[in-house]
Amino acid sequence: MGAERNGGAGRGPASAAQRAVRTTLAACAGFFVCLYGLDRPVAATYALFSVVSMAALSHVPGTGRQRAAVMVRTTPAAWALVTAGTFLAVRTWSAVAGMLLVGFVLAFVAAAGPRAAGAAPGLQLLYILPCFPPYAPDTLGERLAGATFGLALLVLAETFVLPEPRAPSYRRLAAEAADTIARCAAELGRAPYTLSAASAEEARAAGESLRPFRVAEADRPAGPGLRDRALAHAGLAARTLLSRLANLPAPPPGGVPPEGPDVLLAVGAAATETAALLRGTEDATDAADGLRRVREEAAAAAAKEQLPSAARGRRLATLMEVADAAVAFTTAAELAVRGRRARLPAEIDTARFWYAGRSAPRLWWHRLAAHAGPRSVYFQNAVRISLALAAARTLAGVESLPHGFWAMLAVLSLTRTTASQTRVTVRQALTGTLLGALVTAVLLALIGGRTTVYAIALPVVMLVAFRVGPVRGVGWAQGMFTLVVAFVFAQLAPVTWRLAEVRILDVVVGSLIGIVFGLLAWPRGAQEELHRAVALLLTRSAETVDSATVAVVVGRPGGAYDDRPLQHALTLAESAYAQRQSEPRLPTDSAPDWHAAMMTGHHALWGSRRVLGRSGPALGPEKGAGLHGRATGVATRLREVAEWAGTDPAASGPPTPRPDAWPTPGPDAGPDAPPGAAPLRFFAALAWLDSLTIDIERMTAPARSPR
Repeated sequence: MGAERNGGAGRGPASAAQRAVRTTLAACAGFFVCLYGLDRPVAATYALFSVVSMAALSHVPGTGRQRAAVMVRTTPAAWALVTAGTFLAVRTWSAVAGMLLVGFVLAFVAAAGPRAAGAAPGLQLLYILPCFPPYAPDTLGERLAGATFGLALLVLAETFVLPEPRAPSYRRLAAEAADTIARCAAELGRAPYTLSAASAEEARAAGESLRPFRVAEADRPAGPGLRDRALAHAGLAARTLLSRLANLPAPPPGGVPPEGPDVLLAVGAAATETAALLRGTEDATDAADGLRRVREEAAAAAAKEQLPSAARGRRLATLMEVADAAVAFTTAAELAVRGRRARLPAEIDTARFWYAGRSAPRLWWHRLAAHAGPRSVYFQNAVRISLALAAARTLAGVESLPHGFWAMLAVLSLTRTTASQTRVTVRQALTGTLLGALVTAVLLALIGGRTTVYAIALPVVMLVAFRVGPVRGVGWAQGMFTLVVAFVFAQLAPVTWRLAEVRILDVVVGSLIGIVFGLLAWPRGAQEELHRAVALLLTRSAETVDSATVAVVVGRPGGAYDDRPLQHALTLAESAYAQRQSEPRLPTDSAPDWHAAMMTGHHALWGSRRVLGRSGPALGPEKGAGLHGRATGVATRLREVAEWAGTDPAASGPPTPRPDAWPTPGPDAGPDAPPGAAPLRFFAALAWLDSLTIDIERMTAPARSPR
């Protein structure tokens, strides 16, 4: 069930078989020890369902050891949920209120990353199970003991039974990228001062390896904590640095700028040191400190120089971007490795490294607060699932559904982020449940009350269910799980074939509730929200282009512009894009390149900070007229694409670019070059606008040709 809910990522046949063995061993061992060894049926029930909840319903990513670590950390939450469910079961209204709150909180915490999102469904079940009658607070100790015993067995099974090899960690990939950076910097620092085709391809491949979706889910630095934020920042900085090195313009005739060798030598030394730091083989930061000094000296010298040629200006501007990206990479890597113990420079960029030194609760609050609104897909999903679970609990309490928690389990495992997905899933689940119930009814009628038969058959049935379900789909999962729960309850109390009938009724009720709330609450999932979020992102990017360029022209201080709206828009757009990857979508010949839109937002944010942070004299109205006109054209184009992306892209093609408002960048800057010599700040702004121009072209290119 859990694999289907989460897209089944990383659950091939071999992996599913290993997980099935571990789950079956832990669940059956806990159940049999408590029921037959200790004669504690309540503890046996909680031991089994705690394993099922965290191993089958949840999808905690990673290897067995990584999953075990997550389960250990979530055990206190499991105790709290079992306790809350036990005491709130006294009345239907209190159980429903608790379900509404617990359902929302556990679903919303998915904003904290894939590990939290993976554990949430299982934790939901640990509240659902005790929140039904009988109201028996005197059994709380037995319930907690059973749940703890089951989780302990599962942790042991995940750790020691059929261990899995771990995928390369993100830190290791970042260290390998640092090695590539050092080699590229060394090559660029000697004649002919350009990268070979092989080195450029190596840089591109190293940058691609750091894309989050190319990394194993458990190893993505997606959490809200300091180290995860810093590691994600290090990956982004490394990708930017590799791109800048691969595209460093050739030196003008007459040799390389005098700052070049020193900067590139410092970048290479710092990258080598950072690679060792990420691998844990070195603890020094001398080279990183030297890089900061060289960067400041080179920037100060360049700021005083009036650059007479576009070629020299573009190379020097790109070289300063290389130094900036290298400083960001080394600083973020140190934060990722050392956390709050990192030795940060006094002149650290507080806008870029705003998270440095902040406590874990503040960072968690910052992440959750960013999604606390109806435009966040995490908020939408939390509202949808909490309302559906509360409705199922209300109906189960009012109508006194036997085994009503099965109806809530159906809601939890079958509700998807889009109404179309939910309908398809429910249809498959009902078919599987019906067939499974027919088989179950026949077996219960034939076996009768012979509990020994059920005990012998349970491990086999459970092994098949947890092996087949993740691979064959939700229909098989629901059918086999029907057989599993029948064999479990047949050992706890006398049952008849009518237990299968109750199972069908509960799944039908839960499925209908899931369909209703799937239709009422954001039925199109992330697809509609992605259009709105990208439109907002591009609009905010256009505002940033206007503000940052005006600042360069008139000399306004960098701190006068507030980029928090752009940051928030980027956060919402990335979460919507991530969810859309797991949703089915119709092919279309006219749609933006959504990933290019995300990169446009990043380039607008970080590029504006580099431009605003660059020292130097203002251009003035005369020399800045060409740059201002160029920026106005780029901003206009961003707004046009935002308007198109915010509607149905299939209804019309992308807006046609106007050459007068959106000039194509050229190697010599052409009409954008101001009369006479220009400061470095001009070329830094021009290079930024060039990169945004390329981003816009990438965004709209797929839409202009059938895919």
